[in-house]
Amino acid sequence: MSPAPGASGPGGFDLGALLAERGGERYELHARHLNHQLPRMLRTIGFDKVYERAEGAHFWDAEGNDYLDMLAGFGVMGLGRHHPVVRRALHDVLDAQLADLTRFDCQPLPGLLAEKLLSYSPHLDRVFFGNSGTEAVETALKFARYATGRPRILYCDHAFHGLTTGSLSVNGEGGFREGFAPLLPDTRIALGDLAALERELGRGDVAALIVEPVQGKGVLAAPPGFLPAAQELLRRHKALLIADEVQTGLGRTGDFYAYQNEPGVEPDLVCVAKALSGGYVPVGATLGKDWIFKKVYSSMDRVLVHSASFGSNAQAMAAGLAVLSVMDDEGVVANARAMGDLLRGRLAAMVPEYELLHEVRGRGLMIGIEFGRPSSLGLRSRWTMLQAARKGLFAQMVVVPLLQKHRILTQVSGDHLEVIKLIPPLVVDEGDVDRFVTAFRAVMDEAHGGGALMWDFGRTLVKQAVGNG
Repeated sequence: MSPAPGASGPGGFDLGALLAERGGERYELHARHLNHQLPRMLRTIGFDKVYERAEGAHFWDAEGNDYLDMLAGFGVMGLGRHHPVVRRALHDVLDAQLADLTRFDCQPLPGLLAEKLLSYSPHLDRVFFGNSGTEAVETALKFARYATGRPRILYCDHAFHGLTTGSLSVNGEGGFREGFAPLLPDTRIALGDLAALERELGRGDVAALIVEPVQGKGVLAAPPGFLPAAQELLRRHKALLIADEVQTGLGRTGDFYAYQNEPGVEPDLVCVAKALSGGYVPVGATLGKDWIFKKVYSSMDRVLVHSASFGSNAQAMAAGLAVLSVMDDEGVVANARAMGDLLRGRLAAMVPEYELLHEVRGRGLMIGIEFGRPSSLGLRSRWTMLQAARKGLFAQMVVVPLLQKHRILTQVSGDHLEVIKLIPPLVVDEGDVDRFVTAFRAVMDEAHGGGALMWDFGRTLVKQAVGNG
């Protein structure tokens, strides 16, 4: 007799038993079989923690200590961890035992999710579902090239659109591109440089401009007026506007999409992913205008000219539908705007108090805290020591005590940047804001007071940077 569903028969797979037996080897397993630099890096900065469970904007270690998540899995955990509505939807879709991914039928869930997703951007008509943000970008690049018949894509300095070869070709950070040439012959312009955009468009071979309305690397927003003016130039030259909303979309910046901050902006293609997954099932989506999709899929012969093996799978579609339902029912976008304004305002008020604190910027719950050269002699000498070794070490010095002393997880915004990026779950509340501000003030007080432990750790980072150099 076969075991009952969910039961484990003789020799069957038992996930709980496996984790109980081998879970303690997690760092050794990564060092042996995966990216060996990850556990090395985590141990160097004291991030080699063991987290046991998570809920909402918090997780807990084996001792029951509570940690505040200001990273949200690089933006994936928009609703926080293990939202009950998303969990229930996934249980329901598994229990339904749907005939999924037959490849030769039309299941209802992809159509329902596309319909719901398009309701937030009524100028767009169709959706392609893939598995990630970089795949959403790849789709947009392919569709733009095919629809316009032109080869070149324009992108911006410091842009990050993913790490597969096509999206890497429009990545504005040299460190990610190094060693992976040849890439596609795309062209970089400065964010906000309308003159450069017009000059490149004048060559007649540009398919599209791809842009993050707020860049993830450094948290740099497109200058006011740039997106509408760029859209006008692109339309005049019969090129497309692609909005990469993989990180900024689904409420992150206090609007459902970040491009909606400026009236009249209507991108031809929009890329989303991350938070649409509910933190469970990878999903990416490329939204676009009807004529673009109809040109790509112009005949039955081209029905599979662009597809994804796991795209539109039932679990991902159920997660996406549940996420959008929660966002509507619980006022998630409004909360992101309110908590973002509160957090950014309280941090910005600290800038005059601390000479190492240069600027606080961002929109909604996407906030950049930038540090800069201090004026006093003692602090300036320490700052210079760090900068000589590697730019970005001071920001790392702030991230570490936030975790080790205050149990708050944050991230440095990018390589060689003195910027911390805050992208917490969109469900954080005033208590979470208070906790972060109090902890950040304590770290700033220690840094400006010449705290020995903090600056000793800075010297450790300097040795590590010099050794890697």
